[in-house]
Amino acid sequence: MITLDDIEDMTDLTRDEIAAIGAHEHLPEISAAVLGEYVMHLPKGPQTVQRMICEDIREALHADDVTGARKLYAVLHGFIQEHPDAARGAC
Repeated sequence: MITLDDIEDMTDLTRDEIAAIGAHEHLPEISAAVLGEYVMHLPKGPQTVQRMICEDIREALHADDVTGARKLYAVLHGFIQEHPDAARGAC
């Protein structure tokens, strides 16, 4: 039987990145993993994931959730390091 860990391990994303996509799209982790993998292979897919994370950081800050924003910033930082083409303006 395939587990959630197996599916997450087959993606180009970390578990934290998958969780961020799930929170942004209001999806369970398994659906977020599938969506994230799909989006990452689209043209400008990494920029789309980066935008999702940035929107959630903004939302956390507007809700005065500094701890949540910090966690998401750490996820964003790691994502940009692993996927430099996700930086704004990248082609």
